Amino acid sequence: MGTFKQNPTQTPGIRHYPHFSHINGRHPFKEFVPEGFVDYSARRLKSGKITYFNFDLAKEMGLISKDHPHTLNSELEREIFQTFNLMIINEYDLEHKIKFSEDDLLPHKYMATRYLQLQHPDKAGRTSGDGRTIWNGTVRHQGKTWDISSCGTGATKLSPACNINKKFYQTGDPAISYGCGLAEVAEGIETLFFSEVLHQNHFQTERILAIIEHEKGLGINVRAHQNLMRPSHFFCHLKQSNYQNLKAVTDYYIHRELENKNWPLSQFKNDKEKYRSLARTIAERFAKMSAQFEDEYIFCWLDWDGDNILMDGGIIDYGSIRQFGLFHAEYRYDDVERFSTTILEQKQKARYIVQCFSQISDFLITGKKKSLSQFQKSAEVKLFDQIFEQEKNKNLLQKIGLKKQYQEELLKNQKDLVIKFRKAFTHFERAKSKRGVYKVADGINRDAIFCMRDILREMPQLYLSKNQNLNHEEFLDVIKSSYAKRADLKLTPMRKRQIDRFQRFYNQIVDHLSKKNGEPRNKILLDITMRSSVINKFDRITGDSISHIVQKVRHLRPKLSPVEMDALVKEFRNYQILDPDQKRQTSSVHERQKHIMRGLSTIVRDCREGL
Repeated sequence: MGTFKQNPTQTPGIRHYPHFSHINGRHPFKEFVPEGFVDYSARRLKSGKITYFNFDLAKEMGLISKDHPHTLNSELEREIFQTFNLMIINEYDLEHKIKFSEDDLLPHKYMATRYLQLQHPDKAGRTSGDGRTIWNGTVRHQGKTWDISSCGTGATKLSPACNINKKFYQTGDPAISYGCGLAEVAEGIETLFFSEVLHQNHFQTERILAIIEHEKGLGINVRAHQNLMRPSHFFCHLKQSNYQNLKAVTDYYIHRELENKNWPLSQFKNDKEKYRSLARTIAERFAKMSAQFEDEYIFCWLDWDGDNILMDGGIIDYGSIRQFGLFHAEYRYDDVERFSTTILEQKQKARYIVQCFSQISDFLITGKKKSLSQFQKSAEVKLFDQIFEQEKNKNLLQKIGLKKQYQEELLKNQKDLVIKFRKAFTHFERAKSKRGVYKVADGINRDAIFCMRDILREMPQLYLSKNQNLNHEEFLDVIKSSYAKRADLKLTPMRKRQIDRFQRFYNQIVDHLSKKNGEPRNKILLDITMRSSVINKFDRITGDSISHIVQKVRHLRPKLSPVEMDALVKEFRNYQILDPDQKRQTSSVHERQKHIMRGLSTIVRDCREGL
């Protein structure tokens, strides 16, 4: 493991990367919510090496110039190390009077935020929050403020282990895992590959800015997003009925969203309007998010405490994130003490979070906390249900391969037809194996048996070549997955009727668009074919493929420089573009990375239908 040393040729007093100096532990959240965090002194670490640096994200954040080459010079390395290669001085250190060099101590403190977590004995969020993460601070660029946090910077008093066992832990204590305060580089690599692909495909998500590696596969994973607040940051104060802290968190959050121009209203006449807008905005965002997750087969362990999702519906904590190749609707993650939600239960969990924000809004407006049950049919919950259905219809038309103007036409004038096709589509999408529920590596599952992406991709091409419907056997041959056994594929009278319904409604959609736009049917089908081949790409990533990719990259990593890692991630991200309107970036990888990419592509193909 290399040791970082200051660049001796650097000119004193001149910093070519001045924005790094703003990331120093200071954060506006501290001023807004003085009781919403625990502050920690920190010390700079002397050893470690940079495994990865996200040049594209750094440019977006203004940390480096737009024309900066994707290379690490000694001064940039120095800035990354001095800013992020740190460890907190925690309660165990103070209790045991552990001494650290004065030269290594940093001038400002770093916060671990308080939020609600189910794992804690205290169910009101008085003891829970960031257990091994600190917030490095913020950086502002081109009218946007970014939050930066680091995972693996030491054990805080807010971890489950500390509060379950009623003791402070030394950072790195081998007797515990999560509570030791450290993180694995593999976690960062998994988040890196997964989040970059999802970000490119228009998902809101935290992203990896840098990975600093230490000994034994441990390291610091630096993450960034324009607002790292979660619903759980609100829910701890709601559970405690703490009006002042709840108001402070809400005011802080709305201030940041307005500052970043992410809020639907730029001005509010009064607090009443502001807090109602909060509940409505959460309803809109979480309806769209939960519909998108369901339709893209994203498994995100949503629960009522809201600590596994960001306030904008963004993905956080990739340890509990999967993307399925099929609609494995009965998969549950085994967390030892309990099983997770399923992909279908995510909607109700998101709806429940919206219900909580209806309660929060009313509490802040009236000063009185009413029972949550009174908000089961609030205006925001009704809005959530309405938008969820709208998004489900729109998402399916998008998956078919229809361009936006066609989607709008059908939703406006043929909504009943869209709903009929969605019902036929869902029948096959949710078909389950007769094998039943069984154990998988990290939980339980019951296999889905049909690959809907395959039928949406192949059917318009077959229509163009055959100029007629697929017969029942042909349809099943296209749609069946590797999980489908002989007993799952029987052509019963009911199944034949469902195949006929599916194709009838699909054809009615194509014929309506042909007539409405005065274009030949084959021209519409050709356009669908071109778009669907990208949207329903044969080899799409799954959680299984990401796990295998991380293992492969871990094996290769000692031979890969940070610059080579950056190029490999960009190439992998480019390979997984699923937007037919998005221009692909020109490949800049060398023959070595191309060879690695071929191996990663094989992994993705082999795992395309898995969990």
